[in-house]
Amino acid sequence: MFDWLVAHKELVTILTNIGTLLIWLVYAQLLYFGFRRQRRPRLIINRGKKKDINARCIISNMSAEPIYIQHIIAELNTTHGKLAKDVTDWEERPDEEGRTSERQTSRDDTTSDGTRQGPLKSGSYLYITSFNDLVQSVAAENDIALEDGRPVGDLAFVSLTIRLICIYGSEDQPIGAERCFYLEDDKRPYSLVPSNWDTRRLASIWQRRKLRKLVKRLNSSNFPHRY
Repeated sequence: MFDWLVAHKELVTILTNIGTLLIWLVYAQLLYFGFRRQRRPRLIINRGKKKDINARCIISNMSAEPIYIQHIIAELNTTHGKLAKDVTDWEERPDEEGRTSERQTSRDDTTSDGTRQGPLKSGSYLYITSFNDLVQSVAAENDIALEDGRPVGDLAFVSLTIRLICIYGSEDQPIGAERCFYLEDDKRPYSLVPSNWDTRRLASIWQRRKLRKLVKRLNSSNFPHRY
């Protein structure tokens, strides 16, 4: 065996160098994947406490670093088109019995009075409000009359999408997240059914450019409620 190694030492050297290179490539790839995972923003939009339209809308930050919530958009899909409203700022509205809607809370009290905008620490969550409040807020913004939580006339609600526009770390471009919930009408409070098991990330170059344009529209007076 030793004589064979001596006789083929050049081949052994080449194979050893190739093996060492492969090991370093695997190690570098593992380091890159770990770094990318730590730098990857991760937001979760979910329902809590209930499974119908009265469920709580909860945002959780599962990123490695804090994330700054800049805008929250509620998009209501109807049989007559889509309606949208910037619900970043909140207001307490009396319900049919004269009670005010429950104010959003968070584990770290990351929001100030009057707005949901602000930083959200890693591992923290933010309770916005109920999905029912969001639907009613979008409907009121677009002058849609409701009766027992449902639109009057031939218009019907199809789904509600919650879209977030955020700033993560030192990133120059905004990042986003969204999740759609179907509103199934079973003659009781709407059933809230997620369209997908996970929250969709909006972090590609094209998506970030689109979010930046949306921020400009939100900061102007031309943000469409119907489109």
